[in-house]
Amino acid sequence: MRKIVPTEWKRKIRHWLLDFDARIDSTLFSTGKGARELYERYSTFMDRFHVGRWKRWVFIEPLSEAATIGLGGLILMLALAVPAFRETADEDWLKKSDLAVSFLDRYGNPIGSRGIKHNDSIPLEDFPDVLIKATLATEDRRFYEHFGIDVAGTFRALLTNAQAGGVRQGGSSITQQLAKNLFLSNERTIERKVNEAFLAVWLETRLTKNEILKLYLDRAYMGGGTFGVDGAAHFYFNKSARDVNLAEAAMLAGLFKAPTKYAPHINLPAARARANVVLDNLVDAGFMTEGQVFGARRNPATAVDRRDENSPNYYLDWAFDEMRKLVETFPKSYIERVFVVRTAIDMNVQRAAEDAIENQLRQFGRDYHATQAASVVADLDGGVRAMVGGRDYGASQFNRATDAYRQPGSSFKPYVYTTALLNGFKPTSIIVDGPVCIGNWCPQNYGHSYSGAVTLTQAITRSINVVPVKLSIALGGKASNPAKVGRAKIVEVARRFGIRAPLPDTPSLPIGADEVTVLEHGVAYATFPNKGKSVTPHAVLEVRTGAGDLVWRFDRDGKKPLQAIPASVAADMAQMMSHVVSEGTARRAALDGIPTAGKTGTTNSYRDAWFVGYTGNFTCAVWFGNDDYSPTNRMTGGSLPAQTWHDIMVAAHQGVEIKELPGVGAGTKLPSAPASANVAANGAAKPAEFKGAPPVLTKRGADILVHVEKLLDDAAKTAGDPIKPPKPVSSSSPGFPDSFASASPDNPAPSAQRKN
Repeated sequence: MRKIVPTEWKRKIRHWLLDFDARIDSTLFSTGKGARELYERYSTFMDRFHVGRWKRWVFIEPLSEAATIGLGGLILMLALAVPAFRETADEDWLKKSDLAVSFLDRYGNPIGSRGIKHNDSIPLEDFPDVLIKATLATEDRRFYEHFGIDVAGTFRALLTNAQAGGVRQGGSSITQQLAKNLFLSNERTIERKVNEAFLAVWLETRLTKNEILKLYLDRAYMGGGTFGVDGAAHFYFNKSARDVNLAEAAMLAGLFKAPTKYAPHINLPAARARANVVLDNLVDAGFMTEGQVFGARRNPATAVDRRDENSPNYYLDWAFDEMRKLVETFPKSYIERVFVVRTAIDMNVQRAAEDAIENQLRQFGRDYHATQAASVVADLDGGVRAMVGGRDYGASQFNRATDAYRQPGSSFKPYVYTTALLNGFKPTSIIVDGPVCIGNWCPQNYGHSYSGAVTLTQAITRSINVVPVKLSIALGGKASNPAKVGRAKIVEVARRFGIRAPLPDTPSLPIGADEVTVLEHGVAYATFPNKGKSVTPHAVLEVRTGAGDLVWRFDRDGKKPLQAIPASVAADMAQMMSHVVSEGTARRAALDGIPTAGKTGTTNSYRDAWFVGYTGNFTCAVWFGNDDYSPTNRMTGGSLPAQTWHDIMVAAHQGVEIKELPGVGAGTKLPSAPASANVAANGAAKPAEFKGAPPVLTKRGADILVHVEKLLDDAAKTAGDPIKPPKPVSSSSPGFPDSFASASPDNPAPSAQRKN
């Protein structure tokens, strides 16, 4: 083997390797020697700058530490600034909130507006001087002096608040508040404050001071659903911001801090007290003298009485958010910012929903210790006909129908039973209602008793808790953790229905421990009467430009229904859920002559009470509870929620052709009475008996009848012949049902309601 390579080649290879090794050694030696010489030269040069003794510790060391800390601080600031500057990635950031939307109801009648028409707004120089001064004196006196963050003002606010033991002054500059309005939310977190500070500095580099002030005056929320001082001036004083006097300007400037708390149409004394503080600020800042503000103190502003106006503000806020998201889907080349939007709202149903909730809370809220409620009524195509986001929009703009996540309780069970039917179970399938545990958790039925063998229909009718839990285990089959696999199937079905809430995996998920919103929960139920097709909740039906050009239509461009479950399963579920209304926990929700199905829901400690139901025409969800999650006084879904649902749906079906409910039928029509039955014993004609949903006299109807009565009165006086006009019909007249508080065998008292 060694003879394969010639000896001469071996010798040459050895010499070449020795040469290569020598060159490496020589290079390393030369490099090291050169490096030492270079270091010595550098040391000799730097010795000239050597500072020793006290000078080193007084000057050099502090500067070195400052440089090190400064470099670290710059790196940290850059890391913190990245999330803030991501908000400015959109090149159209200045117009991101710059929409002017006029809303119409489904029939084309104006119902309100949202947004700002920036290109037609009042120039800064046209605002009254007193309004500018009042704003600066109250919100940011050093506005024209700082770089976006008023460091001195922030420290002053911190000191004042510390001395007062609470929040007395805000430290945010006008630029910071504008940054929050343009890019951020109102959440009170450190992250938001950091982003706000960086964005304020960024705005100062992009815009002039006057541009920032102008945007702030146009974009700030001013209460009553208005944005900007001009919109607020029109809403509160029926005049342009150009024409406000000192007293009105002070009241407007006082709204920036807390528009809900100081809105003059809600709390005029508080608004005037706040305006007086603004006048004090004008004097303290040196912008005006006490003599100049004296007249405004003696003659405070008075707002227009808006108590009789019933604008659907919760609905409009939600529709405006939907519109903003919709505009983002338009091509970037589309620059139109003024729109007229026709929505799905029916104002008759909206008013009925608001009245029903207010009436129930006023009559029974104290007894049940319930202070809030929310409701959504929707078509079977997902168009929301009514939305109540809370008891009083003026007191709280938080929309409990769209933004509050609450436990649905047993109203979540239909998704569990649907999953069971999709996996081989039948409405008549037998499940044993008996003890069951998953780990250390053992669900209990209301009353802590068991019913033994029951069908699925009986289980949902009586709202048994154990059966859905057992179904979740059975759905898992032979998996190593069948309960977990079964719950995953339930969540997947709920997603098909349109539930977008997180739905974390917990053993109690099948009985409604995970949170959902009223909007998505209510519209998800539309899948049952829709023959298994799920729909998307929406407010916008049609979008047109200010000039009337059609831009978007839901029936043409909107999201189409999806077949979530087979029609046969949807019909079986409707048949099962109809028993909940006819003989189960939701008897109060039954509609005379209208096929109805639904499910009640009550959570632990009675914190939440629900009824979600549907007919062949509409779906509706009702929730009652408290914002602070405090328990109610044993309120169940079959009490206030079911009764409120009934009252709302009676109004919703007025003048509507009753449609068949798949799986239940088309309802029962009353037979025509024989002619003889309409004649009394004395031969006089009997008044026709009304059966079904009782007629509801709206406020507008009552006003019309009162007006007719006055006209008849005037005509009688003119003719000299006293004519007695007929009395207007009142909903409190005999023959109308009394409050549901009256107990009867079919209408048990609230205290007798079973938990569900």
